[in-house]
Amino acid sequence: MIKNVKSKVYVFVTPSCPYCPYAVKSAFKLAMKNKNIDVSIFEAMEFPELSMKFDVQAVPTIVINEKRKIVGALSEEELAKEIALESVL
Repeated sequence: MIKNVKSKVYVFVTPSCPYCPYAVKSAFKLAMKNKNIDVSIFEAMEFPELSMKFDVQAVPTIVINEKRKIVGALSEEELAKEIALESVL
């Protein structure tokens, strides 16, 4: 599904968030399966300008190609669908 997709994924997290590790793990698993998926993890408080740019108000927040924003942890399969959807739009 995501074999031919090229995407940039940002995951915003905080140290106290219990769901953030799950979101990070899902993103990195996809990046390991497809070298064209570039994943960056940002601690939301450490990067306030970037957090403001993407209007991060809760974590985890996942931003795909600097366009699509998803709040909440997604499974690897759910995130793959979102990435594929964004590549079609």
